[in-house]
Amino acid sequence: MSIDSSDRARTTARTRGTKRAMLIVLVVAVLLGVGGYWLAHSSAENPPARGGGRGAARGAGGPGAAGAVPMPVGVAKVANGDINITLNALGTVTPLRNVTITAQVAGNLLKVNFKEGQAVKEGDALAEIDPRPYQAQLTQYEGALARDEALLANAKIDLDRYTTLFSQDSIAKQQLDSQKSLVHQYEGTVKSDQGQIDNAKVNISYTKITAPVSGRVGLRQVDPGNNVSVGGAIVVITQLKPIDVLFTIPEDNLPPVLKKMHAGDKLQADAYDRAGTTKIASGSLASLDNQVDTSTGTVKAKAEFVNDDESLFPNQFVNVRLLLDVMKNAIVIPTSALERGSSGLFVYVVQDDHSVQVRNIKTGPTEGEKVAITDGLKVGETVVTSGADRLRDGSKVELPGEEPPAQKSADGQKRQGNRGDGQQNAQGAQSGQGREHRRGGNGSNAPANDPNAPAQAPGSNSSSNPSSSPPPSNPSQGSSNGG
Repeated sequence: MSIDSSDRARTTARTRGTKRAMLIVLVVAVLLGVGGYWLAHSSAENPPARGGGRGAARGAGGPGAAGAVPMPVGVAKVANGDINITLNALGTVTPLRNVTITAQVAGNLLKVNFKEGQAVKEGDALAEIDPRPYQAQLTQYEGALARDEALLANAKIDLDRYTTLFSQDSIAKQQLDSQKSLVHQYEGTVKSDQGQIDNAKVNISYTKITAPVSGRVGLRQVDPGNNVSVGGAIVVITQLKPIDVLFTIPEDNLPPVLKKMHAGDKLQADAYDRAGTTKIASGSLASLDNQVDTSTGTVKAKAEFVNDDESLFPNQFVNVRLLLDVMKNAIVIPTSALERGSSGLFVYVVQDDHSVQVRNIKTGPTEGEKVAITDGLKVGETVVTSGADRLRDGSKVELPGEEPPAQKSADGQKRQGNRGDGQQNAQGAQSGQGREHRRGGNGSNAPANDPNAPAQAPGSNSSSNPSSSPPPSNPSQGSSNGG
């Protein structure tokens, strides 16, 4: 008895579990069906928008397939232009002369006659050292010279006497020779004194420090009132006009440069800022070094710039462009139009039907944002410059300034809808007139001021006055109107 009740309980539990599972499966199936129906209708009502990504543009068949949404791109015309063939190098502005002004005599620095950063000319007074010690020394040397000159004069007089006496055989030859030697000794002393005087005068001139070159002074190295020693720096003068730019040329590019220089041509050199976008100054190649640096494989070159506006500053970093030649009337396109593939460089050429064609090309020299094309393009063709990553051969494109296709179709549908509404209104008016005609016979019941009312037939007795009405068609209608 207990065994039958337990079997019955297990059977009942199994039956409930099966029903519950079937119910869950049924609910899931219903939800999946509702979701699929909703997705299908939402996709049909909301097609993918134009430009909604690479997958939306491709659709079924990719970008080149018929009916694909045109992709908006930037374009440029292939044109003729000149391309400058240049050598690009990194350079450093170097002054022609950079002079450190130092004290040539020791002493107290009395005053400084310049302002920091001032432009000075050659010979301008810069500073002054106390000259009094050197003036006193000069006076001392001048006194020694006067004494030695007097001794020399006396020795010469004695020499003349000894010469006369020796001719009379009154003195010995030795005494005459000794007097001659004494005269020569005094002459040497006088010359020594004169040299000391000249040296003292030079030292006095060194106490007034002048500019040896024209240029711009920097920050002073010592202030007035300090004692300066020989060789002590006072200020640095840098010549700014003209000025040089030192750069290097690869040895592989040396032959065309030498060819131009040997022909006597001046090679134009332009200096640009660090970014290479702003031109600072123009000059010419001045000289080349006499040997190649084996460690770098380059040759040092120097370009000279007038620098009247002082736009180039010493030790400034610049980009140098050395003009070698000019390619005249070349086929030119923007560098942004170039694409690289497995077969090399190519561009997308826009056709008359707004489809693009892949065209392999060969390039020449490049200048900034322009590149010369030696083969593959003709002047007047249109190439894609932006948005090419979403294109394939045969893809449809939308050019700048054109109305998007979606807007065109929307405007067309709107105009078509307006025409349909007008036709429906006209048809409704005609059907209403037919009903009135059937009901009133000749349409006499239509209001006179109704613009949709038909014109009266010839010979009709109806009047245009709304107060007069035609006779009733039956006695009952007439009696009701009369009443």
